[in-house]
Amino acid sequence: MSAFPLVETVVNAILTLLMEGGLPALIVLMAVESFGIPPIPSEVILPFAGFLVAEGHYSFAAAVLAALVGSMIGSFAAYAVGRWGRNLLTSGPSFLRLDPEQLDRMDSWFTRHGQVTVLVARLLPIVRSYISYPAGTARMEPIRFGAFTAVGATPFLAAFIYVGVLLGSRWAQILPYLQYADDAAIVVIVAGAAFLLLRWRRSRNRRTATGNIAPAP
Repeated sequence: MSAFPLVETVVNAILTLLMEGGLPALIVLMAVESFGIPPIPSEVILPFAGFLVAEGHYSFAAAVLAALVGSMIGSFAAYAVGRWGRNLLTSGPSFLRLDPEQLDRMDSWFTRHGQVTVLVARLLPIVRSYISYPAGTARMEPIRFGAFTAVGATPFLAAFIYVGVLLGSRWAQILPYLQYADDAAIVVIVAGAAFLLLRWRRSRNRRTATGNIAPAP
């Protein structure tokens, strides 16, 4: 797996935890994956769990249930950060601060489309790990959020675990596709850094312009 340096260490840690920790480890890993920080690939966790199903370590239903429980825990943790961390988002450092009007627009957008967004996003790699934050910020109703998260996540979880069951000991054949995870991670990191730099420069320019305005006599 040396061809994928960005995820190699993470993959090895995942395999060790799943081998030694069984279903509790699967719950923990999926909770972290659904929280999104740090990003870990469900495309490794779930097929390897499927391989362990094929090896008789636990049943397919138990693996899907454990993965779903972990996903719900991580999703609600991220939802809580988005919902109750709103003050931090509007009162933190100037270059990280969000305009309250932007959050209000997000609230309005989620009121109209949020349910479908959460449902569909759970089927998409990478995006599924971060949709909980804006859902919380927009104060989506918790029970509805949980229901749509469960409905959207279950097919994704079951499909990837079943792929691992079908592949058995050949589950590692999916690893070449992790190059896409490398590429996506790099794009996210670069875009995030560029966004923060832009906000910082705008904040600095705004302070400079304000400081250059002479007080009225």
